[in-house]
Amino acid sequence: MNRALDVVGASLGLVLASPFLAAAAVAIKLDGGGPVLYRQRRVGKDGREFELVKLRTMVVGAEREGAGWAVDEGDPRITRVGAVLRRLSLDEVPQLWNVVRGEMSLIGPRPTLAYQVEQYTPHQRRRLAVRPGITGWAQVQGRASLPWEERIELDVWYVDHRSLALDLRILLKTLAVISKPDVVYNEQRADWGEKLERPRGHARD
Repeated sequence: MNRALDVVGASLGLVLASPFLAAAAVAIKLDGGGPVLYRQRRVGKDGREFELVKLRTMVVGAEREGAGWAVDEGDPRITRVGAVLRRLSLDEVPQLWNVVRGEMSLIGPRPTLAYQVEQYTPHQRRRLAVRPGITGWAQVQGRASLPWEERIELDVWYVDHRSLALDLRILLKTLAVISKPDVVYNEQRADWGEKLERPRGHARD
């Protein structure tokens, strides 16, 4: 999406979401305390790392407990408030700030972790040619229910075919997905983003 449209859309979104963010902050604090935001290093455009922010939905230090970086269905590390935020995908709202900062776009491939990027083939690295997005083509095609390789192929397809019309289509499909949240998917997402799994193979070069 055009950078100017990204900034305008993200800024407007932050203003409109400010009452919700304030309420969510209070709820998170009352539900066990700890920091309101979760921060993690992600890989963005051209392989540059940045700090992604989102509302914390798991207990503090969750990555050092239980299944570690992975999250199982009904994971006990997910807080009560966190379960609601994840079910509605509202934990991603703070990433609008990443968009304003120029680290992300409203639409684009989801930012991944460094260990995942290290395993990309040259073909797969093409997904790093654009800024990562809060939502993207792979997310509206099935999200974490899709195999790793297929998600990357969808992201590369987006890079090759991106346009304002396609971005608007993705945005509308995202709104439709959020209005009918997939509870199982959201329970399986890691607090740091998509369901984490190591690539089991590689797409074509």
